[in-house]
Amino acid sequence: MATIRLLSDAEVEKIPAVKAVFDDIRATRKSDFVNNFWRGLANDPAALKRVWEQLKAVMFADSAIDPLTKEMIYIAVSTANGCSYCIHSHTAAARAKGMTDAQHGELVSIIGLAGQTNHLVTAMQISLDPQFEVK
Repeated sequence: MATIRLLSDAEVEKIPAVKAVFDDIRATRKSDFVNNFWRGLANDPAALKRVWEQLKAVMFADSAIDPLTKEMIYIAVSTANGCSYCIHSHTAAARAKGMTDAQHGELVSIIGLAGQTNHLVTAMQISLDPQFEVK
């Protein structure tokens, strides 16, 4: 259960700054759906706008990383940070961008392996190889 009120569309209509962001979310995503993350963040219109602009600049802008890969990275980081909401929402987004069951299974295997080896290297306090340092 949310610890903050989730604004309804009727409430959003009464707050021009929030309505503008919701309209942009809908236009950018080409969908009428605005998920609960944005509805909760809408309690702080400045934060809503700031976070949406950041997300839009990273996740929707043309870049060297394709949209599906971005979503898969987001899933991996969300898993590492323990954010169930983000894991679910970005898994849905990745599937919408074409992620297959096989890709998802491989992604989960990579995430699990990385977590395991990260913990091992941290526990053993292995020093960095000079070859891995940025020159």
